[in-house]
Amino acid sequence: MNPCWLVLRLEAPLMAFGGVAIDQVGPVRDFPAASMLTGLIGNALGWHWSDSAAHQAIQNQLIFAARREREGVLLTDTQNAQLAGTDKGWTTRGAPEGRGGASYDAPHRRLRDYHADLSVRVVLRLVPTEGVPTLEDLAEAFDRPARPLFLGRKPCLPSAPLLANEPARWVTGNTAHEALRTVPGQGNLRALWPVGQGPEAGNGVDRITDLADLRNWHTGLHSGSRRVVEGRVTPEVTG
Repeated sequence: MNPCWLVLRLEAPLMAFGGVAIDQVGPVRDFPAASMLTGLIGNALGWHWSDSAAHQAIQNQLIFAARREREGVLLTDTQNAQLAGTDKGWTTRGAPEGRGGASYDAPHRRLRDYHADLSVRVVLRLVPTEGVPTLEDLAEAFDRPARPLFLGRKPCLPSAPLLANEPARWVTGNTAHEALRTVPGQGNLRALWPVGQGPEAGNGVDRITDLADLRNWHTGLHSGSRRVVEGRVTPEVTG
């Protein structure tokens, strides 16, 4: 029997699949990172960012593939902020958070990219399947998240529930690529899947690359990469 995969629907006026940031420039990637999905899961479950062992375990178990249902457009936001030492910001924990250290002597200027009007489908599962949380636990958490969820950055609030109604939230497939093809949709869609979880040559494969999207949750730093395939998939069922 083929394994079961949970289907996530990522849609928002603005999303940010963050890439490698240099200086004040914050770029975005075409697909969600393993670290972002790990953080999204942890937030839904109500974990604190300091629960490093739990986050690391989820990231180590996570297998996923993603495809772009609607391409959207790239938007660059120029941000200028004058922050003082007493300023506080909103958090998903429902309590304001203060700043540490000295205030800025001059405005803080930075550029942040966003995906506008993008729609992405993700299929994911946890391997090995033993232990807590289970895939069913994740489905329940996405239905009733412990905290508000955001897609990449705090302003990026979903415009629709992350899960479809039963049974559309579940698909089966021997690989991530196979599971992604069974999600209803239209067209020949850009997609990403891990090496070993789908075709690696031939029609539908554009390239294989090392993707630096892993986080060391114990140190809080992004480090490490994984081999992924970038290509296209055509859904088996028209959505």
